Amino acid sequence: MNLILAANLVSVEPGLIFWKSLTFLLLLFLLYKFAWKPILQALKEREESIDTSLRRAERALAEARQIQAENERIRREAEQEAQRILREAREEAERLRQEELQKTRVQIQQMQAQARAEIEREKQGALDELRAVVADLAIQAAEKILRESLDADRQRRLVERFLESLPASKN
Repeated sequence: MNLILAANLVSVEPGLIFWKSLTFLLLLFLLYKFAWKPILQALKEREESIDTSLRRAERALAEARQIQAENERIRREAEQEAQRILREAREEAERLRQEELQKTRVQIQQMQAQARAEIEREKQGALDELRAVVADLAIQAAEKILRESLDADRQRRLVERFLESLPASKN
């Protein structure tokens, strides 16, 4: 402490206090006159810009939430639409499969009917041919019988011989 007193650093001098106070007041006056209003104005502008930015950020956040909700709704609708389209495609595929199956059945039935008709025609043709052959044979047999006037016993033998001469039919 003696050192501080010896350096005369703590001594009170009224002239120095006056000039320091006057300088301080002059500095306050100059700050108030020239710097205080611009500083307050800058702080006010900064506060307003921060407030504006916060309001914009809140609006942007609200818009983002709204867009997110809208996107979610659109996504759900798209999923539902995709499910509906998929279900309709499956139903259409099943319907087409059933139609093709029915068409195939009808074609098979038509082919079977045609085959039966063809078999029947062939059978009828064979029967007609057989009748013609039998008629020719009967005519030939009658011709032979008529050429020879024979008694019943001879006619029977003649018919038996004729029948023996026919090729044996396979049943």
